[in-house]
Amino acid sequence: MRYKEGEIPPEMMAVNASNDMLLLTSVLGVLIGIALTIMGRKGKQMWMYVWGIGLVICSIYLGVSIGFGWNLFGKF
Repeated sequence: MRYKEGEIPPEMMAVNASNDMLLLTSVLGVLIGIALTIMGRKGKQMWMYVWGIGLVICSIYLGVSIGFGWNLFGKF
């Protein structure tokens, strides 16, 4: 089925993620990353330790870029 250019039917519309939802995601990412880092350090699991640190770094970047409008690597 074809539609006119620029016209999107209402049933195909999706709700976009708001900034509040993305901030919640970044906060949860930091908390989960800290938990992974602690468990990886105590359990001597290097992969868990590295993934936890990476998750914390990415989540902090996401939260700062949304909260303060800093876009070092492009917009979300």
